[in-house]
Amino acid sequence: MRIIRGLGQLGGPRQQSAVTIGNFDGVHLAHQKLLRKIVATARSSSATAVAVTFDPHPIKLLAPEHAPRVLTPLDRKAKLIEVLGIDALVVLPFTRELARLSPLEFTRRILVGGLHVASVHVGPNFRFGYRQSGDPEILAELGRHEGFRVDVMPTLVIRGERVSSTRIRELLSLGRVSLAARLLGRPFSVDGSIVAGLGVGRKHTVPTLNLAPVEEQLPKIGVYVTRTRLGDTFHDSVTNVGYKPTFGKHRLTVETFLLSFSGEVAETEMEIEFLYRLRDEMKFQNPAILKVQIQEDARRSLKFFRLLRRIAQRRTTRLTRVPHPNS
Repeated sequence: MRIIRGLGQLGGPRQQSAVTIGNFDGVHLAHQKLLRKIVATARSSSATAVAVTFDPHPIKLLAPEHAPRVLTPLDRKAKLIEVLGIDALVVLPFTRELARLSPLEFTRRILVGGLHVASVHVGPNFRFGYRQSGDPEILAELGRHEGFRVDVMPTLVIRGERVSSTRIRELLSLGRVSLAARLLGRPFSVDGSIVAGLGVGRKHTVPTLNLAPVEEQLPKIGVYVTRTRLGDTFHDSVTNVGYKPTFGKHRLTVETFLLSFSGEVAETEMEIEFLYRLRDEMKFQNPAILKVQIQEDARRSLKFFRLLRRIAQRRTTRLTRVPHPNS
């Protein structure tokens, strides 16, 4: 996938494109459905599948006090979009100049002039142009005048839950990581560098790996069953998101304890997937009592993973027992 930072980097043949536009924060199931749709459209018409996004999030410039914490930083968002088959990701720097473009100017300058658009695919809540004055209906009218087709994907609802970045953030703030994963289509995760902690875990309770301070969205403070990726290997783990109140006042930290692991960690980066919330973070009378609680958290986490593996094994067994239609 080619990553194009600003329309000034566009070049090559003037091939027509199938385009979708959005922030794609989280690259959740609705985003995935939309992105797969333009890939299919592009392949059927020998066009280029293009996703257009913005950096930073428009609200961060227009109303920074209301800007949400992002679910997926740009580099991780790009990787998630790439695996869906998109040919080019256009990252438009969101500036005040861009924010002042009218819907007509945005359409002519970016979609028609920059991307040679043949079709545009958006969600029902799509807004564009100065003060978000453009919507799917206006885009369709502009498409009729400028010679491209507009397709609006209906709202995606899964088990009664509307799939949206806002709803996923709400679920994470409540600690409901399992339901957030259902809307994302994968476990919610954070990644970054492994940094040195204060050593209190190794000295008083259990050794943990500390994640560098995270600017994006985190789940509610508490203790979670997690999977931690080091290199290409995932490890069953328990992760605490919080302030370590048993040891006094600390900044917000994300620290993970690897289950059934021994030895030294050579990797400098890690990714943590949040699977299930165990409990709130609590202040204990002393580190010894906290250590007992961590051991109980580990026991419950191991039970969780055993159950996951049994379920996966049963599914595999059922699949292998499906009779052949000619048998």
